[in-house]
Amino acid sequence: MATLTPMMQQYMDIKKQYEDCILFFRLGDFYEMFFTDAEIASKELEITLTGKDCGLEERAPMCGVPFHSADSYICKLINKGYKVAICEQVEDPATAKGIVKRDVIRIVTPGTVTDSAMLDDKKNNYLMSLYKYKNFFGIAFVDITTGDFTSTSIIIGNTIGKLMDEIARFSPSEIVANGEFLKDENLVKAVKTRFNTYISTIEDKYFEIGYARDKFKSYFSDHEICENEFDIYINASGALLEYLEQTQKVNLNHIQSFNKYKIEEYMILDAATRRNLELTETMREKNRKGSLLWVLDRTMTSMGGRTLRKWIEQPLINIYDIRDRLNAVREFKDKFMVRMEVRELLKRVYDIERLMGKIVLGSANCRDLISLKNSLGQIPYIKSLLKDLNASLNRECDRDIDSLDDVYEIIDRAICDDPPVSVKEGGIIKEGYNKEVDELRRASVDGKSWLVELENREREKTGIKNLKVGFNKVFGYYIEVTKSYFSLVPPNYIRKQTLANCERYITEELKEIEEKVLGAEDRLVELEYQLFVEVRSKVASEINRIKRTAKALAQIDVICSLAEVADRESYTMPEVNNEDVIHIIDGRHPVVEKVIDQGAFVPNDTYLDMAENQIAIITGPNMAGKSTYMRQVALIVLMAQIGSFVPAKSAVIGIADRIFTRVGASDDLAAGQSTFMVEMSEVANILNNATSKSLLILDEIGRGTSTYDGLSIAWSVIEHISDKKKIGARTLFATHYHELTELEGSIDGVKNYCISVEEKGEDIIFLRKIIRGGADNSYGVQVARLAGVPAPVINRAKEILKELEESDINKRDARFKRAMKPIEGQIDVFSFNAQQRSYDEVLKELRSIDVTTLTPLDALNILYNLQKKVNT
Repeated sequence: MATLTPMMQQYMDIKKQYEDCILFFRLGDFYEMFFTDAEIASKELEITLTGKDCGLEERAPMCGVPFHSADSYICKLINKGYKVAICEQVEDPATAKGIVKRDVIRIVTPGTVTDSAMLDDKKNNYLMSLYKYKNFFGIAFVDITTGDFTSTSIIIGNTIGKLMDEIARFSPSEIVANGEFLKDENLVKAVKTRFNTYISTIEDKYFEIGYARDKFKSYFSDHEICENEFDIYINASGALLEYLEQTQKVNLNHIQSFNKYKIEEYMILDAATRRNLELTETMREKNRKGSLLWVLDRTMTSMGGRTLRKWIEQPLINIYDIRDRLNAVREFKDKFMVRMEVRELLKRVYDIERLMGKIVLGSANCRDLISLKNSLGQIPYIKSLLKDLNASLNRECDRDIDSLDDVYEIIDRAICDDPPVSVKEGGIIKEGYNKEVDELRRASVDGKSWLVELENREREKTGIKNLKVGFNKVFGYYIEVTKSYFSLVPPNYIRKQTLANCERYITEELKEIEEKVLGAEDRLVELEYQLFVEVRSKVASEINRIKRTAKALAQIDVICSLAEVADRESYTMPEVNNEDVIHIIDGRHPVVEKVIDQGAFVPNDTYLDMAENQIAIITGPNMAGKSTYMRQVALIVLMAQIGSFVPAKSAVIGIADRIFTRVGASDDLAAGQSTFMVEMSEVANILNNATSKSLLILDEIGRGTSTYDGLSIAWSVIEHISDKKKIGARTLFATHYHELTELEGSIDGVKNYCISVEEKGEDIIFLRKIIRGGADNSYGVQVARLAGVPAPVINRAKEILKELEESDINKRDARFKRAMKPIEGQIDVFSFNAQQRSYDEVLKELRSIDVTTLTPLDALNILYNLQKKVNT
């Protein structure tokens, strides 16, 4: 019976332990893959599939990639949703007996990527742990490249909705979850569909509180754990740390600081709001350009870029923290020269956080240490500029920045300024750092000069003019003589190798020199690597000081970036308070004004409170600027709460605990939802979760269904929002239903606004200005002409519009009077008519409805039933 060869048996034994991974099996200068892994990899990487004799009757499918370029291939597999296990030789082949011992040294997954070439410098790469317990969730997030570790428990309110919001905020590359979550097929499908993230598994025993607590304590011994069944963030955190240990197989000392947060401590932004406001990417193309982040990000470091993204994705609601940021930004805005000099110095600072991650994980090379040294070299100059600043946050950053002179000195004394990429080829330790290295280096250099002298001496002694001393890894040093001089070869030359045109020889003297030179070189390379590892370990031991400094530098970078934008774009410092008023004078959309001609943007005012100006109903034609106006108000509020100046002449911002948006229409075909269902789902989310401190941005509620249905839903939504016992939130409500303008005067707090339009013959000009009052025309036909609809269609549309207006079909007064007034005349004649009876029943039911208590969904159901009665 055929059996596997020893090497292939070793491969199969290792593969059994990592069945969910593609195994990169190191053989010489290649990573090889076999069997199913080879078939998958050859297809996904577009490399040749070959075969290898494995001891079985059929050859094993095989493919491979060079080890020195493996990172690019691993990146492709990770991006396609695979895990990769890296299997290396773990003993010296020269001293091994039999098959060289191999083992997996690291598992690369979407959430544990550490190679900078595979990552976005200005975006965290989060791995998420998700523990589901009944209807509660414990979640934890880590960025292994920086050591950021944060966690929370979701145990109050709409827990599934909050879970989705947090996944949207952190945007993890990978989620590791417990069995109870994976059994919930609908929830798993919703997460995969909405976020397109990789979901991994780990045994449930690692989520159990006993194991998870011990694992957690081994990393965060200072953090106090309350023995409470709802502190399920511990379950998620412990399992996440276990997963990291299983995949990285190295010390994770850079994960030392733990941040436990409460969702309610920050402004809550659901996934729809993040998407609609285009905070970090555009809705359609998913590009960074065109987003709020694109406007505000003038950071000079990768660390600052990631920090700014966090600020945007997690606005503050604590007024004192917001004011600290604003004051810090103002100080840098006012001190132009200090800002310029700090930014110029920050430009020379590398990604200290990720460099330290590589150093602690043991993957950093000498060039990484030099990058760290050069970064630390800028710190004394930065501190000298910060010492005269007065804003409390700037002073706090200055205190947290350690000059780290000792760490700079360690690297500067030991590592060459321009070292090679590899740490195992020598040439990395500076002269004077280690006495033995200097001696071995001299021996190596002297040995090579001996070889030159030997070559010259042998040429003179033998008369062989082209005699040369050479070297290869197989035979070592040799003397090479071409055929034409064979007769001159002296008898003390010992033949070593015969080639087509020459012979290679050795002598006793050459062997002695070889032992000295090669022995020195080998020992030198080995010793230099040992010293490098020692230096790297010394730097790693200062992780806390370096990480604290990196965090402070990142904050200074963000503050300078916001000050730079505020200065260049003429932003103003908002007044932020805990009152109800949002009062913006000459507000502008921060993104739109950047992409149109300078000075072309038309600014607008906004006044909202929770009294007489609670809901602004905005009417006007499409393309006039309603959506831009509403989004700009939301963005100005959000910018103020991240601590940024805002695009306005002045702004008073009463803190918003949440911003909700219902903007635009789109089908969610993957989830089997129509445009209207998506719209209603988002409306339901808003009505169920908004508070009186929220800011609501609602655009064209009800337009996904018939006119009457849509109007009734929009009407009911406004009534529900305006009721202070139910929500009472500040709201901007754009609509094409001009009938809704009737609500001003009948519902407290409702005010009408419209986008001003100027008519010139059959054409219209959008003035982009918000004015009081409702629009009296939708200008749909004119907008169609501007959009390029063919003239015959436009002309026919005018005819139909005229007929409809003359027949009074769409006149609101007639419609509402007909709907509400009692039936008059000849009631007895038709009292026995079945259709008339159904009309009477409908009227009776309509009169009995309390409209003020209806939810949008109730209104939709009632309308449907009434329509059925009328039509039967």
